[in-house]
Amino acid sequence: MADGLTEIVLGVAASAVSALLGWLLRTFTWRRRLRRKQRFLGLPDGAECLLVVNRDASGDGRSVARGDTYALMELATLVNECGARAEVLAHDAAWQGFGGRTEFCIGGPASNRRSAAHLSTLLPGVEFDVRPEPGPDRAALTVGGRTYRMVHGSVEYVLLARLAGGERGRPVFLVAGQRSVDNQAAVRHLVRHHVRLSRTYGVNGSFCLLLKVVNSAAYGPDLVEVVADVTDAARTPRAAAGPEGDPEAGGGPGPGDAGEGAPGDGGGGGAGGTEEAREADGVPNSPAQ
Repeated sequence: MADGLTEIVLGVAASAVSALLGWLLRTFTWRRRLRRKQRFLGLPDGAECLLVVNRDASGDGRSVARGDTYALMELATLVNECGARAEVLAHDAAWQGFGGRTEFCIGGPASNRRSAAHLSTLLPGVEFDVRPEPGPDRAALTVGGRTYRMVHGSVEYVLLARLAGGERGRPVFLVAGQRSVDNQAAVRHLVRHHVRLSRTYGVNGSFCLLLKVVNSAAYGPDLVEVVADVTDAARTPRAAAGPEGDPEAGGGPGPGDAGEGAPGDGGGGGAGGTEEAREADGVPNSPAQ
């Protein structure tokens, strides 16, 4: 009888110790991942960050496009997960430097003055066609001597950049797309793949990725391909970036050529990009949801 009772007590004690060790291990792993995410995003506990929102380029200048609104919501969730607080400012009211607080700047230079300033100061090798007149070059993006033209609802491009600098070194995350749905797609790519990005570039690294949004008319912001890492080309002033590429670069849609994606990505083809986009820098495409 006593031996049986001893075995029961020992079994309960062993189960309790195992449960405690498992809980401690899970907590340690969770906290480690959280700290890494906080360092990469520049969002320690209790920190403040800035969400700079653009205007709807097709509206009256006082409204925000639906895709940009959804992007803000996803960023707000990410900030809350890090235990930080967000302040939302209009692009023409953010009269301050960068580096003091983490900043998420949404929208291309045609709809966001602060994005235009960041591109001019931090990414001088990038050029957007901001002319409002309709035409094949409207919102065209040029980087590294190659031009990426938008085919509305079929093939569109967006820059996703993490730029470190300023006095305190807090990063600026710049999302500059050709349409608001492209901005949402880039933000979703950041939210879902920040772990892979931090492993690739380091928690304090800078990068500038060119993403292609495929068939947004059917898939919305869910089907994204990484065209190239254009960090070096984007940092090189255009005057020193070399001759312009073929003006027909970035033409119409073609067969999709999605490569191997990140874990959890949605694969699939769709309308492809330009010849330059498919061959840019030899970087494999990476579909993302």
